[in-house]
Amino acid sequence: MRVAVLGDGGWGTALALTLVRNGHSPTVWGPNAEYLDTVLQSRANPKFLPGVPLPESVSWTADPATALAGAEAVMLVVPSQYVRATLTRFAPAYHAAGSPPVVSATKGFAEDTRERISALLTSLWGVAQPAVLSGPSIAPETARGVPTAVTVACADSAVATRFQELLTGLAFRVYTSDDVCGVEVGGALKNVIAIAAGVCDGLGFGHNAKAALITRGLAEMTRFGVALGAHPQTFQGLSGIGDLLVTCMSPQSRNRGVGERLGRGETLADILRGMEQVAEGVWTSGTALALARQLGVAVPVMEQVDAILHHGKRPKEAVVELMSRDPRAERD
Repeated sequence: MRVAVLGDGGWGTALALTLVRNGHSPTVWGPNAEYLDTVLQSRANPKFLPGVPLPESVSWTADPATALAGAEAVMLVVPSQYVRATLTRFAPAYHAAGSPPVVSATKGFAEDTRERISALLTSLWGVAQPAVLSGPSIAPETARGVPTAVTVACADSAVATRFQELLTGLAFRVYTSDDVCGVEVGGALKNVIAIAAGVCDGLGFGHNAKAALITRGLAEMTRFGVALGAHPQTFQGLSGIGDLLVTCMSPQSRNRGVGERLGRGETLADILRGMEQVAEGVWTSGTALALARQLGVAVPVMEQVDAILHHGKRPKEAVVELMSRDPRAERD
């Protein structure tokens, strides 16, 4: 099957390699034609997925029409802050291709309107039943064929099953769900909690603190998702606790890494200046906090992450505030 993968980052490339292993023909779109020439010549993606050879069966292009020509399915894998501009630019080519089914593997919210990415697919492309993909999937591991399991959610079970069949292989197992909201919210918010987990590492805290942080972070994610209409059980699955654990624990997690460096005293500006890839939690934190306040949902961990990232709060001060909150029941 001909599949358009919109996004040449590590995750987009890893998904393209997954498609190749299953006998499909992916075309990966990236915004920088000069960089893609380097990828084509070297058969490697050194900026976003170093050390992983790329087969010739993966095509690369910086042209929207070429990327979508003949596509029977589309995978959206661009950072959340670029989704609106990308979808707007690609709309004519998408409709010219016959409006094939779309799955979003982007994790975050629209910064300007606080919408989920699936809502943008509906409003900007007219996708009636967008699918979303999320789960514990560190890109370099998936790219190397390390066993990975994720969830694809769609209100239309036929669309979810189509992407399940497209991606499932010996090293990549896909489960289906109808909880688009829950899968999407879990994928977005776990990045914010992972920054907090990294701060724990940077401050030199032990396993007790990190386990507590992850557990209370999951409670925040669940409250937030339920307020938006998600099913609470979704957060006990791959796109909830599964993705949260790997993003909080893996040395390869960019979001955890940003938090660790903040905990060690580095500034956010210095950290971001040296990063080639995006740490989505940095951008999601403010949007998530604003949306939580709009919903009337308490998210104390995410609130402190946003204060550290964007308001100059010292990590140790944030810890003191979290630990000195009024006592409460665990289910609150």
